[in-house]
Amino acid sequence: EVEVDELQRLLAGMEKEHRALLLKMKEGEAELARLRGLEGDKLAERDRSAQLEKEVAMLREKIHHLDDMLKSQQRKVRQMIEQLQNSKTVIQGKDAVIQELKERLHPLQNLEMHDRIEHLIEKQVSRGGPSSRVRSKSEYVSRYGGGRVPQLSGPKPLPLIRVVET
Repeated sequence: EVEVDELQRLLAGMEKEHRALLLKMKEGEAELARLRGLEGDKLAERDRSAQLEKEVAMLREKIHHLDDMLKSQQRKVRQMIEQLQNSKTVIQGKDAVIQELKERLHPLQNLEMHDRIEHLIEKQVSRGGPSSRVRSKSEYVSRYGGGRVPQLSGPKPLPLIRVVET
């Protein structure tokens, strides 16, 4: 974007110079026409006329060169804008893939949490004596609302479940 701004600034400068050269060329042509219209064979007028013709030719060449440069810079700006748009499209595509992967990961995280809870329940059952109360799987499911494990909104640590044996 900085390069695009710089190129646009340069383009504006070239256009300004282009207008100034056109104005100068028109002034030179007007003076040349005035000198041609005057009668007389004065050497100074002929020299001035020849000088003005050279200047006009040189200005035309500069204008042609500036036109070429202007077109080239405009092409570069268009290409940079296209590249920027293409990059934005690629980034948006990658963002969409990342979002899709996050959405696909979420159920897997819920399954992992559910598996951990089952594992802890199995440990409690295998360790538990007659005085310890073990929660069944259905108690955990009903506790979390119909089998849904609370949603994680980022890389939070899993809750610590303590079993107190009495």
